[in-house]
Amino acid sequence: MSDSRSNGGMVLNWRGPLLAAGIFAAAFAILLLMAHQNQSTTSDMGSGLREDPYGTSLLFDSYARAGYKVKRSQDEDSLSDQNAERTTAFFIGGSPYNDWESLKGKLQNAGKFGGRLEEFLAPGGRIVLIEPAWKLKSESQGWEVENRWKETPKESGPTWISPDLREMPAGSEMMYLGAETPWLKTDEHWTALYAGPAKADGKDTKADTSGRVYMAMRRVGKGELIAASQESFLLNEAIKNRPNPVLLDFLTGGRPVIWVDETLHGLRQDQGVLWLVQRYRLQAALMLFWAALLALLWSMSGDLVRRPRRDQNAQIVRHGESAGVASRHLLQRSILAEQIVAECWEQYRRRSPQDAQAISADPRSGPRLRAALAQPALAGYKELSQLIAERRATAKGLAQADGVAPDSSTATPKRIPQEARIA
Repeated sequence: MSDSRSNGGMVLNWRGPLLAAGIFAAAFAILLLMAHQNQSTTSDMGSGLREDPYGTSLLFDSYARAGYKVKRSQDEDSLSDQNAERTTAFFIGGSPYNDWESLKGKLQNAGKFGGRLEEFLAPGGRIVLIEPAWKLKSESQGWEVENRWKETPKESGPTWISPDLREMPAGSEMMYLGAETPWLKTDEHWTALYAGPAKADGKDTKADTSGRVYMAMRRVGKGELIAASQESFLLNEAIKNRPNPVLLDFLTGGRPVIWVDETLHGLRQDQGVLWLVQRYRLQAALMLFWAALLALLWSMSGDLVRRPRRDQNAQIVRHGESAGVASRHLLQRSILAEQIVAECWEQYRRRSPQDAQAISADPRSGPRLRAALAQPALAGYKELSQLIAERRATAKGLAQADGVAPDSSTATPKRIPQEARIA
């Protein structure tokens, strides 16, 4: 079958691509909705995806605007995939996911979270640990991080403390301390960065009045560990009202990549299709899948390209079929609707040239034929079928009047049962 356009060029069939694009858009929208729902399930203070005053979205947005590459991760195992020497890992508040085990009926820290920190510090990673939920201790690397609360005066309120400029860069901003702020338990291996004098509670004369450390730093093998006892100075409200760019730049240590653990706030990527794609870098395979689906839907909806046949006069009527049966096959081909009647007539003309010539030359059927070719597909095909039926009846009557059987080369061929059903 050919496309009988005057220019004889090829025309793309866009039905398949439009259908595939619609399916792709719907699937992609669903994936985006799932991702948004996953990100919005957290209510923990300190989440980098939380935009209210108690989140830290402004912190990491500031890093991104400053040229850092920020990765908000919902897969704790992806920390091992990072280049430790070029990455600063942030752990802000929250509780490690699934880091408990039962021992003799009691819940204990399983140490999985601390093990991940050790593995990242060993090759030279830099970790910023903000307000840890419980005591962290590494026997192999000899470090310990713990907050102390028991001696905090109940009436303590928000305040600001100055940095130790012997350890901090010049121009470092003051640190905001919220109400009921704990402090760090440190030893001689830690270097205090922000510290303040202790205020003894009047009811407890034995309270420790030595300096309290709120942020400290130490070397761990090739890596660096920074710990802060509270997260108030990094929350959106504090950064919006009192920006601290020098302090924030110091926390990164000049490393270009920032990795943020969002699993501490309940944001954990389920191990489904999205998790597999992200964890095992299957983005290219996913795009190939969509390309294959596009090609499949395109091919199912019709010919990929409509193009004319090289031999315009070649007949494509199958052996044993008449023009009516061939017309039904034409309806299954990817031709334009307004060309169906013309193609049906063309097939009949090639099959029975003398009958077609007689119909065209007849003063009554000729105008009807031309009118049928100009009609829509269904109406034109019905009129064309009627003209062919009348011609066959006329030819049969003439043959009976002459008392001889019509010659097979000039008479209209008998219709096979399938043709009779079409006519």
